[in-house]
Amino acid sequence: MKRKAIALLSGGLDSTLAVKMMLDLGIEVEALNFTSPFCTCTGKNSGCKSEAVRVAQEYNIPIKVMHKGLDYLEIIRNPVYGYGKGVNPCVDCRIYLLKKAREYMIESGADFVFTGEVLGQRPMSQRRDTLRVIERESGLEGLLLRPLSARHFKPTIPETEGWVDRSKLLAIEGRSRSVQMQMAEDLDVQNYPCPAGGCLLTELSFIPKIKDVFAHSEELNLRDFRLLKTGRQFRVGPHTKAIMGRSEADNNILENTRNADEAALTWLDGNTPVAIIVGNQEDALLNLSARIMLRYTKAEPGAECRIEQRFNDVTTTFTVVNDMGADAVEKYLVA
Repeated sequence: MKRKAIALLSGGLDSTLAVKMMLDLGIEVEALNFTSPFCTCTGKNSGCKSEAVRVAQEYNIPIKVMHKGLDYLEIIRNPVYGYGKGVNPCVDCRIYLLKKAREYMIESGADFVFTGEVLGQRPMSQRRDTLRVIERESGLEGLLLRPLSARHFKPTIPETEGWVDRSKLLAIEGRSRSVQMQMAEDLDVQNYPCPAGGCLLTELSFIPKIKDVFAHSEELNLRDFRLLKTGRQFRVGPHTKAIMGRSEADNNILENTRNADEAALTWLDGNTPVAIIVGNQEDALLNLSARIMLRYTKAEPGAECRIEQRFNDVTTTFTVVNDMGADAVEKYLVA
C-alpha cells in the first residue's frame, strides 16, 4: 500500500530536497505552504509562495497555500516559548505550523508529516531539545519525519512500520549547507533560491515597528503588519500613523493598498514621497504628517508648500510650512 505524507514546503533548498527524497522513496506527497506578512523573500517571482508552487509543479504534486492569520499574530504578541534575538517566536511558530499540518494530514487522509528541518541549523527552533518540544506540542509525536537529519533521532512510525527505508535517510547537522548543495547537484535539483531569505521578526530594526502596532491597536489586523515592510513609519497620534514611501516602488505599493477613507498626501511643487495616513484622519494630524513628509523633499526650509490630499476619491489642497528639522521629525519615526 502506497503511503501518503504532507510536506511543509517553503520552496527553499532543504524542503525541496526533502520532497525529492520522499518521492524517490515511493511516498505520495502533498505539500503545504504558509504565507506570512514577515517573509523577507525577494525571489524573481515574489517570494516563497511562488517558489513553493514552482517546486510543486516541477514534481507534479498538489500544493495548498495557507495564510498565517490573526491567531498567528496573537502568538507573536504572547509566545509561550519566548523570542529569539528579535520578536521571533520561532518555537511557537513551528508548533503553530505543524498543528495546522496535522489537521490537514487527518483531513486529507495522509499518514505522516515531513519537513526539511536540519538539526542545529537554526539556533532557536532546530536544537535537539526544541525539536522534541515542537514534535510533542504539535501532536505529531512519532509522525513527524525530518529526512535530512532523521538518523540523529530515534526512528519514527514511518520508519518502524517500513513505510520509509531508514537506511536511505540522512544525518545532516549544523548550519553549513554544503552537503545539501552537493545533494542538489547529485539529484539534479535546480533553480533553488538562495538560502539567505528569512523572517523580518528576527531583524532587530523591526522590533520597534512590531511593538508599535501592538501598543496602539485595540484589534489586530494583518494589513497593519504587511505595511510595516513599506516605507518610513511615523506615529503621529495614538491611533494614527503616517507611512511614507522611500522609493517609487514604495509609492506605488502605498497608492495601490490605500483604502478610500485613508488620506494620501503629496507635495505639489516637486518630487515627493507618497504619504498615506492610517487611522484617525484629523486635520491636525494630516497637517503634521505633511510637515514630516516635506523633510524628505527638496522643499526650501521655511517655505510655504502646497500639499495635495486625496481622500474618499476627492482631491483637495492645503498649505503648510516646511518647518520641521531632523530632530523634530525623529521623535515621530518608528525605528
